[in-house]
Amino acid sequence: MWAKQSLVPLAMEKQSHGEMGIIPSDSHSHIKLLKINRELLVTHIRNTQCLVDNLLENDYFSSEDAEIVGACPTQPDKVRKILDLVQSKGEEASEFLLYVLQQLEDAYVDLRPWLSEIGFSPSELIQSKVVVNTDPVSRYTEKLRQQLGRDSKFVLCYAQKEELLLEETYTDTIAELVGLKDESLGPLGSLACLLDRSSGVLSEQGETIFICGDAGMGKSMLLQRLQSLWAARRLDAQFKFFFHFRCRVFSCFKEGDALCLQDLLFKHYCYPEQDPDEVFAFLLRCPHAALFTFDGLDELHSDFDLSGAPDTSSPWEPAHPLVLLANLLSGKLLKGAAKLLTARTGVEIPRQLLRKKVLLRGFAPSHLRAYARRMFPDRAVQQHLLAQLEANPNLCSLCAVPLFCWIIFRCFQHFHSVWDSAAQLPSRTVTLTDVFLLVTEVHLNRTQPTSLVQRNTRSQVETFRASRGTLRSLGQVAHGGMEKSLFVFGQEEVQAAEFQEGELQLGFLRAVPEPGVGGDQQSYEFFHITLQAFFTAFFLVVDDQVGTQQLLRFFQEWAPPGEAGAESCYPPLLPFQCLKGGGLAGEDPFKNKDHFRFTNLFLCGLLSKAKEKLLRHLVPPAALRRKRKALWAHLLASLRAHLKNLPRTQSGGFSQVQAMPTFIWMLRCIYETQSEKVGRLAAKGICANYLKLTYCNACSADCSALSFVLHHFHKRLALDLDNNNLNDYGVRELQPSFSRLTVLRLSVNQITDSGVKVLYEELTKYKILTFLGLYSNQITDVGARYVARILDECKGLTHLKLGENKITSEGGKCLALAVRNSSSILEIGMWGNRIGDEGAKAFAEALRNHPSLTNLSLAFNGISTEGGKSLAQALQQNTSLRIFWLTKNELDDEVAESLAEMLKVNQTLKHLWLIQNQITAKGIAQLADALQKNTGITEICLNGNLIKPEEAKVFEDEKRIVCF
Repeated sequence: MWAKQSLVPLAMEKQSHGEMGIIPSDSHSHIKLLKINRELLVTHIRNTQCLVDNLLENDYFSSEDAEIVGACPTQPDKVRKILDLVQSKGEEASEFLLYVLQQLEDAYVDLRPWLSEIGFSPSELIQSKVVVNTDPVSRYTEKLRQQLGRDSKFVLCYAQKEELLLEETYTDTIAELVGLKDESLGPLGSLACLLDRSSGVLSEQGETIFICGDAGMGKSMLLQRLQSLWAARRLDAQFKFFFHFRCRVFSCFKEGDALCLQDLLFKHYCYPEQDPDEVFAFLLRCPHAALFTFDGLDELHSDFDLSGAPDTSSPWEPAHPLVLLANLLSGKLLKGAAKLLTARTGVEIPRQLLRKKVLLRGFAPSHLRAYARRMFPDRAVQQHLLAQLEANPNLCSLCAVPLFCWIIFRCFQHFHSVWDSAAQLPSRTVTLTDVFLLVTEVHLNRTQPTSLVQRNTRSQVETFRASRGTLRSLGQVAHGGMEKSLFVFGQEEVQAAEFQEGELQLGFLRAVPEPGVGGDQQSYEFFHITLQAFFTAFFLVVDDQVGTQQLLRFFQEWAPPGEAGAESCYPPLLPFQCLKGGGLAGEDPFKNKDHFRFTNLFLCGLLSKAKEKLLRHLVPPAALRRKRKALWAHLLASLRAHLKNLPRTQSGGFSQVQAMPTFIWMLRCIYETQSEKVGRLAAKGICANYLKLTYCNACSADCSALSFVLHHFHKRLALDLDNNNLNDYGVRELQPSFSRLTVLRLSVNQITDSGVKVLYEELTKYKILTFLGLYSNQITDVGARYVARILDECKGLTHLKLGENKITSEGGKCLALAVRNSSSILEIGMWGNRIGDEGAKAFAEALRNHPSLTNLSLAFNGISTEGGKSLAQALQQNTSLRIFWLTKNELDDEVAESLAEMLKVNQTLKHLWLIQNQITAKGIAQLADALQKNTGITEICLNGNLIKPEEAKVFEDEKRIVCF
């Protein structure tokens, strides 16, 4: 039976039950319960058919009863009639009705609070009854789950055929929650953290979770994984609906197309099997039950002019699909629905829409090894692959981008299936053009025999020469779309390219999965946008009709300001034209042009001298040389103009230039040429000796390009690469440039002990380093020992930043000993490690009589009384230190007393930071007394200690004591 109801005064009942108007029964009668709460049930039961179906199924209703209910003119009348009939049939029928409402909670979601309040508990007899769910909303949810589960079962992002199971191959990447200025807020713990209500929230009013990253970083795969989890009921239970749209598909709608929101969701996504109006009404009533994902905002382009289209907030009013998209994103439609939006790095959305922002940074070495295990379960094959990658850091660095990693792994898989254990990846320097030529060769050879008896022995040159027609057709389609920034092609474009039978099955193009796009005809797209860029470049190289102007068209963004003119080939990014107040008026918000940039990069690779042997059978050598000459001249001129226009400052004897992400793309293009002459001329154009490349989203492969140019730079150089994603492979790729570097900043770059070992081996060869920044990486005590050896051997090292790593007391002791032995070190940053009291004691010994150290941070290091007292005592014998940070430790009044004694002796310390420790008014009083005998110190910061505002008033006259 149902739980006993408490008897409380009526006023308290009304307050407790709120707007639901719940009136509990004062007896165990189910009939009475239905009578007393009749109006509540009439108000909140919207699906009567499901109740009738279950009452019929269990013989509580006859067919005549069902007809009587069906004859009622309105929904409330039907509910009243059901209640009358059920009550007339007795307690068991009334109890069963309550049981149905309880079991089908999705169908009667509005009654959940009431059912919870009354504590209904069915009898064993009622529990033995079968409840069938004929609720259209629940059925639609199940249909969505089945469709999404089917669509997300296989990895289809980078392949045409259903070859790889998502569950078996999906590997997490480095994902960071970031702030409005892309500052790190910490790692994204799991996919569940994307949708939680706490971690990384930038605005409670925002509804859009924005996921960004470079091309190939795994944005689409992440959304596919979310689909899979939702379909398997492993995602937040609050979402009854999951709608996934790819933004590029909105480009397929014609200017005159108009849809209402219901048609967009149902006819162009998934149609309910019954009562679509009721399902849509539920969605409008409970928008928070819907999760929308919009993939690839940067791929959305159309000739439709949104500026003249009226905003629509009506879900029934027909409008162009782009207007619906813009109003869904802005919250004018289905406000309260959760939205995940992806775009490539550089695209920004209005701040008022942002709830969270997540930056995908690709694979760290640990992810690469995990991905290899998933892709190659056979341990011997797996070790063979990893051994080849380890022998070629250049190839490893390309694998930091999940797409390129997949391509390289698939090529290896193909070679292994053909040549068994003799499968070999290239051992030389590999460019991205090489990788895409390799995957093109693999796909073209799909039609060739690979049996044990007859193997394919065609060379790459023979393969490309035999497939000239296929390559030309692919290039024509790719180039035609790239000129319009379109990524979906209809039958008209495909037929115009004169594809032969079977060529569409090679795997370069795949059918567009969305229903309704392109009418009844099939539409196509390249398996990734970078592949379309590759074939666009291929077309520009091999087509005889392409002149210099057309060849260089996609380089226009590199022209200095004012020179691009009206011929710019970049169409506007559409949705945000509708988002008024977003701060984008008068600007082109489409800052990301990676598909053009990849085209430029592949142009440089295909026109390199190394590719002449491959392409001379497809295009006359004279034409190749003409195009190469024009490309190189433009590339170098663009680099010089770009560097000339960058802001520069004079600081610390350096001429410092803040380079932009475009500079990284230029370096990538220069690297693709593999021309030492071009690299040398590019280095000549660098007219600064301090390159600041922070927040450029550079990955490990970019270090290859950077070193390719910098090893031609004959002067000493400072290089700041903080806040990128270089990891250990990037450090290895920087080796050719280490002989030039006096300043090296690599903070926030996923570097581990392996990378630090490379730094030790290389930097100690030249011993010219003065500044080393490794803040916020993944360095342990092992790496700390290598850093200590760098400090020992590089006698000119003055600044060392090692904060927020994983260094404990053992690593702290090694570093402290190196500091003690150094006569050049000026500043040490150890904030956010865990050296504890033992490490603090070692640093105390280093401080004693140290000749040069001026700044030391041991903040947030778990230092307590014993360590604090040792440091204080050591400072009595130190005259070099000027700034000492001990913030966020566990220092108490006993330490404050020792510091007070130190201040009576040490007159050279200027700033002492003791913020957020455990010092009370007693300890502060001792410090204040000591200041009477100290004229050197400027401030003692004590914010966040154990002192009350009224206690702090005692120290108001001593301005050097800062308590609040």
